[in-house]
Amino acid sequence: MVQCEMCGAETSSPNTIKVEGAKLDVCSNCTDFGTEVKDTSSSSGSTKYSTGSSSSSSGGGGQSSGSSASSSSSGGSSQRRSDMFDDMDELATDYDDRVRNARENEGLSQSDLANELNEKASLIRKIERGDTLPSDEVQSKLENFLEISLNAEGSSGDDSEWSGGSSSGSYTLGDVVKRKD
Repeated sequence: MVQCEMCGAETSSPNTIKVEGAKLDVCSNCTDFGTEVKDTSSSSGSTKYSTGSSSSSSGGGGQSSGSSASSSSSGGSSQRRSDMFDDMDELATDYDDRVRNARENEGLSQSDLANELNEKASLIRKIERGDTLPSDEVQSKLENFLEISLNAEGSSGDDSEWSGGSSSGSYTLGDVVKRKD
């Protein structure tokens, strides 16, 4: 007897259905919740969580490209993938104070600074209060006009602040979490 993956009931002849892209083996009562999959031989060749099964169902030509795509993705997982956030500069936590102090040193009001930057005075107020983060464009304008830097210096030092894990580079949750005992 097999358990229905939808309701948990015991069934001797499960039906395979597709619910929002996931193939499930369900009892006859739960078949109405999805679309019945006629070809059960392709799902028996792979696990229900396999990414290759969705690309192999696209056709015969897609099956060969799906297998090569899955092998390339598994090979890439051993290397560290490039993250879009690695290239971004981190905004300093005291960016609001830096903007306010630089503006006051220049002897400008918030509306004067807004006019110089071609921005709204309300935006400058929100930035100086710390209510909103400046967009990349506004940050660049502020840095150029006020001759300040709003980037956090030593952000890489934050990463090296904690150390843990084995020499292989794998970390567990216990290496990262700080307890509040």
